[in-house]
Amino acid sequence: MALQIIAMGGGGFSMEPDNLALDRYVIQQTDKAQPRVCFLGQASSESQIYIINFYNAFNRLDCKASHLSLFQPHTADIEDFLCSQDIIYVGGGNTRSMLAVWREWGLDTILKTAGANGTVLAGISAGAICWHDYGLTDSIPGRISALKCLGYIEGTCSPHYDGEPERRPAYHEMVRSGEVPAGIALDDGAAVHYMDGERYAVVSSRPDAKGYWLEKQGDTVSETPLETRYLLPE
Repeated sequence: MALQIIAMGGGGFSMEPDNLALDRYVIQQTDKAQPRVCFLGQASSESQIYIINFYNAFNRLDCKASHLSLFQPHTADIEDFLCSQDIIYVGGGNTRSMLAVWREWGLDTILKTAGANGTVLAGISAGAICWHDYGLTDSIPGRISALKCLGYIEGTCSPHYDGEPERRPAYHEMVRSGEVPAGIALDDGAAVHYMDGERYAVVSSRPDAKGYWLEKQGDTVSETPLETRYLLPE
């Protein structure tokens, strides 16, 4: 069974509540009429508004929605609960803090077990970079920095590539200097779909949103646009 990971640079229910094309794409990968979808909101300090917006969106999409709090968990058997889900959807926010909480609770290994058992792992922003070796994050105020992440996917990832002007020069400099390895950049509205660690597709909810591959070539960095399929809104 392939390990599926869908990383969104931006978009989805939290950024495009009237255009759920990326969320529908995630759901379609389960081949189930009413998939079980669990939201992890630790990056936003489990914001109640974020959680409510998740339920509103995924109930509209005819899913069996739930969320897991790590501050007030509803079960002692977190691994069993997460492994019973068809999709685990990770929200945006402070990636560094999220990963620290996850590691304390063992989610750094539990999520990989769930994915290996067929659960689709997905997320936006913090929920996109967390699966890679490294992510570009604004978790530390005032700058874009490199963060060691879970390492399920080789390389580096940056979200919001067209939405935050400081992202592109920071990513180029980090790759050029060798601070981070080559990797993918995702515009707001673009998502990369991995199968067993290999890039399977890049899709978007916005006509001009794309993914890009960045790698060092000599003393410079090449930025190659990736073939991106636009998902028509419903």
